[in-house]
Amino acid sequence: MPPQNPPPRWYLIQCKPRQDSRAEENLTRQAFKCYRPTQHTERIQRGRRTTLVESLFPGYLFIQLDQLNDNWHPIRSTRGVNQLVTFGKQPIAIADELIEQLQQRSQNQLTETPEDSIALEPGDYVRITSGSYKELEAIFLSHDGAERIVILLQLLHREHRQSVPITAIEKT
Repeated sequence: MPPQNPPPRWYLIQCKPRQDSRAEENLTRQAFKCYRPTQHTERIQRGRRTTLVESLFPGYLFIQLDQLNDNWHPIRSTRGVNQLVTFGKQPIAIADELIEQLQQRSQNQLTETPEDSIALEPGDYVRITSGSYKELEAIFLSHDGAERIVILLQLLHREHRQSVPITAIEKT
């Protein structure tokens, strides 16, 4: 009876700076199965709020390889790839469970309804429900990304701008 090949395993690739998506695209063109966990972040660019897709682990991506049959040499010369992450010259396999958890988390983020579904307009009064400013009232100023807001607090007869998690407030 011939020996059976072990199942393909996931490995970690270090990419060249800011070339994660380029490396993923070029490896996929070579028929490698890759996974680059991403997240949506909001940024203010040129005065406008934009949503960007960024790597969860900048500079790295995962690749699935068959230890016995895949030719690993083209990976090193792929545009955007720096090297296969090794320990003592041996690539270290990543647990399948870790990749599955990352994929599940990524899928959950796509289906979740955002916490900031409460409509907030600049000037709205809010109450802080957790943290060191708990039970204080403030004025909503603006969003600070997808998960934080900027509020105006009145403390010691002075106004203070503070960034807090959106989950830490409620509209009054």
